Amino acid sequence: MDSASKRAVVLVVEDEFLIRMNAIETIEEGYEVVEAANADEAIAVLERRFDITVLFTDIQMPGSMDGLMLAAAVRHRWPPILIVATSGQVKLHPEDLPKGGRFLPKPYSPTEIMTTLRELLAA
Repeated sequence: MDSASKRAVVLVVEDEFLIRMNAIETIEEGYEVVEAANADEAIAVLERRFDITVLFTDIQMPGSMDGLMLAAAVRHRWPPILIVATSGQVKLHPEDLPKGGRFLPKPYSPTEIMTTLRELLAA
């Protein structure tokens, strides 16, 4: 990023603990990370933090909403937040996500995560 003092903050939403920890470990290489295990936790985080730059969410999660519903809610309530949705079972088309959202199929590599975030943040 152009400002060393202000790193992007990525909210990682993933119900599978080990997958969440792996994604966090990778993303922490370049960004600040906040985590949530489901969409309800993610909304609570978003309601109390005003520095979230990117939502990095799994699509299939238990709870009151899945990742696509979360992405739509985030786009509606917090339009500046960038969105990356991931899944190992669901195949998405660009129009399935809010405008500007990116889909990253699982399994993803650390390089794919970081490349996707860099591209999204640079756009």
